Amino acid sequence: MNFIDFQEVHVVIEGAETIQFPKMMKIKQIYDANKIKDLAAWVIQEMQKNIQKKEDYKGKRICITAGSRGIPHLDLIIKTVVAELKEWGAKPFVIPAMGSHGGATAEGQKELIAGYNITEETVGAPILSSMDTVQIGELDDGTPVYCDKYAYESDGIVVLNKVKPHTDFRGKYESGMAKMIAIGLAKHKGASMFHMKGFPSFADRIPRVCEVFLKNAPVAFGVGIVQNAYDEISELEVMEKEQIMERDAALLQIAKEKVAKFKFPQIDVLIIDEIGKNISGNGHDPNITGRSNSTGFESVLDLKKMFIRGISEESHHNGCGLAMADVTTLKCVRSVDFDITWTNVITATMMNGGRIPIYMNNDREALLVAIRTCTGIDFNQAKVVRIKNTLCMEEIEVSESFYKECKGRDDIEIISEPYELQFDSDGYMI
Repeated sequence: MNFIDFQEVHVVIEGAETIQFPKMMKIKQIYDANKIKDLAAWVIQEMQKNIQKKEDYKGKRICITAGSRGIPHLDLIIKTVVAELKEWGAKPFVIPAMGSHGGATAEGQKELIAGYNITEETVGAPILSSMDTVQIGELDDGTPVYCDKYAYESDGIVVLNKVKPHTDFRGKYESGMAKMIAIGLAKHKGASMFHMKGFPSFADRIPRVCEVFLKNAPVAFGVGIVQNAYDEISELEVMEKEQIMERDAALLQIAKEKVAKFKFPQIDVLIIDEIGKNISGNGHDPNITGRSNSTGFESVLDLKKMFIRGISEESHHNGCGLAMADVTTLKCVRSVDFDITWTNVITATMMNGGRIPIYMNNDREALLVAIRTCTGIDFNQAKVVRIKNTLCMEEIEVSESFYKECKGRDDIEIISEPYELQFDSDGYMI
């Protein structure tokens, strides 16, 4: 691992002594809460209902994909798929299906999904991790199409993935089963080839790669998952190979409606306690923050400054997403593994994603800088919002200046009186 020993900074902030941090209050943002209650029973029902020739699975080695995106109860879902396939007489196994994540190593990717509790012991099937690929075709322009070697040598691939809006482009197919086929199953080699054309090409290239892949790889069926605003699973569909592309597009539209967004359009300073690859491929979801390495998200939120406090433990020191912050802390930049982070951004060809924002020595100084550099505002009435991460959008903290916008609404509940921000002796938020 490569950790850099950044040094303390000593800057002069003109007028800092006149700025008072706003009082904060807790609010609850209210979204559609529908979810699947008995997930295991639902998975079994979907498999039994939608997969027709179950007898064809007897004795077959079936590969199940496990991606890098945080999916609630992913271990339970995969365990249930494994168990049902065994009931059909199949011999299932699981592969980590992702491009450069986990440091682009077989062991790193196996470790990453183990962090989601996906191990041979927990899901009841072998975990076969390799960076080896097989070229199974090419596009009209000569771009090769790759498939994980274990997956290609299996008798059938279960393409299992979350379906959600992507963090870097817009299209009919974004982050879902189609992207798992085009990039996740292509591993680091194929992901690198795909990303060389840049994110603006993704909307066009994903379905073209999928066409070649579905024709030449032993795909069995798909499992598409959609989460609601509370990070719970609201939709889970199992479909035959022939329906994967159609249902992926349909589930994406549902997912876009489910995204938890802020209930107010303008924020001066957004504080995010943690970002990470388990939270979003972008570290934080630009469909919520409006901040991305790519264009197309500018209208999501009128945000002046973003302050990122840390990296999630599950992200294994991958600092992707930190570049979109206006300010962070010394502790945060020291926690980033730049070998892993820069491997990821180079693979994605998004070099701006590897930049380091201004950092201050602690939270108190970082928040002060964030407020002080907002132009055209009353510094002592700053509109400040604090969230844990972009998966936790229900109970959040907002400054007292939001009170009028929150009062009397049926989609917002004020759940605390205003209180002072608390810092420890080192200047970090409590």
